[in-house]
Amino acid sequence: MTNQFQDFLRQDQRLVMLRILSELPQYRSNSSVIANLLGQFGHHPSRDQVKGDLTWLGEQGLVSIEDIGSVLVVTLTERGGDVAAGRASVPGVSKPRP
Repeated sequence: MTNQFQDFLRQDQRLVMLRILSELPQYRSNSSVIANLLGQFGHHPSRDQVKGDLTWLGEQGLVSIEDIGSVLVVTLTERGGDVAAGRASVPGVSKPRP
């Protein structure tokens, strides 16, 4: 795969993560559940890749993270909700298609 295609997939995967959280009760889940749900959207990353992307999303202020050992518990922030809905944009996260 070309770097450009890998970047596209990673950015889309990050958007899908935010959208998954935006649909869940209390906008909260853990990295294991998110990894499983990503498969329904055509993404099949390793659990380590999921944790890496969630950590990156946390650094951007799009999710808050609680590390409880084997999994990360993440909660969508207000800014993350805005990005998931297309009301804001962040380089490194795909923009939702209308």
